[in-house]
Amino acid sequence: MALMGQMMSMPLLISSVIQHAARHSGDTEIVSKRVEGDLHRTTWAAVEFRARQLAQAFARLGLAPGDRVGTLAWNGHRHLELYYGTSGSGLVCHTINPRLFPEQIAWIANDAADRALCFDLSFLPLVEKLAPQLGQVRHFILMTDRAHMPAESSIPGLRCYEDLVEAEDGRYVWPEFDENTASSICYTSGTTGHPKGAVYSHRSSVLHAYGAALPDAMACSRRDVILPVVPMFHVNAWGLPYSTALVGCKLVLPGPHLDGKSLYELFESEQVSFSAGVPTVWLGLLNYVGANGLKFSSFKRTVIGGSACPPAMLRTLMDDYGVEVIHAWGMTEMSPLGTLSRLGSQQLKLPQEQQRHLLEKQGKAIYGVDMAVVDDAGKALPWDGKTSGNLVVRGPWVIDSYFGHADSPLIRVTGEDGRDAGLWFPTGDVAAIDADGFMQITDRSKDVIKSGGEWISSIDVENIAMAHPAIHEAAVIAVPHSKWDERPLLVVVRKPGEAGAALTRESVLGFYEGRIAKWQVPDDVVFVDEIPHTATGKMLKLKLREQFKGHKLPGG
Repeated sequence: MALMGQMMSMPLLISSVIQHAARHSGDTEIVSKRVEGDLHRTTWAAVEFRARQLAQAFARLGLAPGDRVGTLAWNGHRHLELYYGTSGSGLVCHTINPRLFPEQIAWIANDAADRALCFDLSFLPLVEKLAPQLGQVRHFILMTDRAHMPAESSIPGLRCYEDLVEAEDGRYVWPEFDENTASSICYTSGTTGHPKGAVYSHRSSVLHAYGAALPDAMACSRRDVILPVVPMFHVNAWGLPYSTALVGCKLVLPGPHLDGKSLYELFESEQVSFSAGVPTVWLGLLNYVGANGLKFSSFKRTVIGGSACPPAMLRTLMDDYGVEVIHAWGMTEMSPLGTLSRLGSQQLKLPQEQQRHLLEKQGKAIYGVDMAVVDDAGKALPWDGKTSGNLVVRGPWVIDSYFGHADSPLIRVTGEDGRDAGLWFPTGDVAAIDADGFMQITDRSKDVIKSGGEWISSIDVENIAMAHPAIHEAAVIAVPHSKWDERPLLVVVRKPGEAGAALTRESVLGFYEGRIAKWQVPDDVVFVDEIPHTATGKMLKLKLREQFKGHKLPGG
């Protein structure tokens, strides 16, 4: 008979995270820039108390464990209260991306069968438009106070968030239940077909918060002041609303104000030391700081993910502003963290340029994630830093199925030794892994360019363009070619000013000389006013491919 551990049996629940923050870091500040226009200050203890009031309010409305509560909200203290008040009471927090098309939002809310919808004041017109389509929603709750409630609204029975919370006494005891119970749900971006729901459990969310806070991950500490630019409406803001409570640090929430000027002023006034966001956000911040000759007084490190961080941006942040860049990779189906690029003692002995090249990769898997690259038959490929293959992952915070879908997306993998390695999740990314375990995304499987039987990484070609001082943003797509099947087309957004105005096709293509093999240089360059992005900040190459599908290449 196996000897069992003699430890207390306590489930890993999200309520335990906020209780820990309230008990051990109760007076630590949470600052929110609200939709109403003011700067709101509260504490972890107050958030935990109001989350309990919220749980009471939901029970009074007749919501039962397992019911989904949708949110359409920016990063703010009320959204944080919803994270804990819903999941902690056994409800499921369903964060919805308000940047999606209205038809997608309605489809997602109906697919999840949301019973309540909580939304910020700025989304009132959107919800008024959508409400007739949301037949399963029983309660519409406007996340504001009585003073900001509309005099009239087309939404029947519209409720005031603050009225609901303040009507309760907060004498609520967080329930205990199975840690594998669903805590939250987030839908994929849905760039192809309908979005699909990834359901996270209490166990997976708490483990993910632990993993994200580790020193070689985000290195969250109570000494930090953390501002997540990455939105709470998508993939739990990369776990930061949980990790910050776990360590008990000061949390700054920027609300809807994500332009360079607003972010810089908030960074400085609240002495933010750590942030996280997608490359497009940092482009705006760097442009503002550079144009105004500014520096950061407290900002020391940032995690950049969502899409590949151009090496030029990484080097600008590190060399010009002294900000450590932690390149990261993950996806909705992974809660979302998978890898982060941090150097170990072995890598710190390398010359600086070699260190930089490693930091430009997506990094090493953190505990809780295992990864491999495989061929099209599922056979594992070597970790030599050169062999690219389909990236697959597994772990306790990786999904094994989508909400409402009986079929599993998992594939069976065979090890290099020919043995069965079990079931893994196919990410859709093409990557290579080196002998030290540093992973580098070379493309999305649907974005890779196959020219004359050889693969061209669109990311590599884009990164070179992004190093050009007159280019603001660049995307590379495949277009048909009569001889080579596909060839790369470079789509460029000029930087404002004289340098951008003087940019030509020839000067851009000349910039590639000596930086990449000649056969990988784009065949043509087109200039556009903007590159379309998904609602989560990724370049929408599907739309670019549609826009330029008839583009005639020179000699093509």
